[in-house]
Amino acid sequence: MTSKKDNLLDWLRDAHAMEQQAERMLKAQAERLEHYPQLKTRIEAHLQETLEQQRLLEGCLERLGSSPSTLKDVGAKLMAFAQGIGGMTVSDEVVKGAMSGYVFENVEIAAYTVLIAAARALGDAQTQAVLEQILPQEVAMAEWLRGHLPELTQAFLARDSTPDAEAKR
Repeated sequence: MTSKKDNLLDWLRDAHAMEQQAERMLKAQAERLEHYPQLKTRIEAHLQETLEQQRLLEGCLERLGSSPSTLKDVGAKLMAFAQGIGGMTVSDEVVKGAMSGYVFENVEIAAYTVLIAAARALGDAQTQAVLEQILPQEVAMAEWLRGHLPELTQAFLARDSTPDAEAKR
C-alpha cells in the first residue's frame, strides 16, 4: 500500500514533467506563430507562468524531501517534441495547435485538482496553497483558448481563402 505522501510526491513529479512538456509545446508554438499576434502574446504570457509553475513545484518537492523525476521530465519533453514535429506537417497548424492547447490545459486542470485534494488529505497546507495558486492560471488559459477558438478559426479561414496568404501559422 502506498502512503498519501508517496502518492502526492509521485503526482507532484508528474505535474513537474507535465509543465516541462507544456514549456516545450508553448515555446514551439510561439516560435512558429507568424500571423496570429494575439495568440502568440497569450502563449508567451502562459509560457512565463509555466516556468514559474515549474519552480513552485520544484520547491514543493524539495520541501517534502524529494526532487523532480529526470526520467518523467525527459519523457515529457520527448512527447512535446513529437507533438511539435507533428504540428509542422499539417496545413491548419494554428487551429490544431490551439485545440491541442485547450485539451492540454484541461488535463492540467484535472491534475491540479487531484493534487490539491491529495495535499489537503495529507494536511500539507503549504503545498495546497502553491497548487491553488497554479490552478487558476491553467483555468484562465483554458478559458482564453476556448473563448478565442471561434475567432482564431475565422481568422484562419479568411487567410486560407486569400491567395498568397499563409494561414497555417
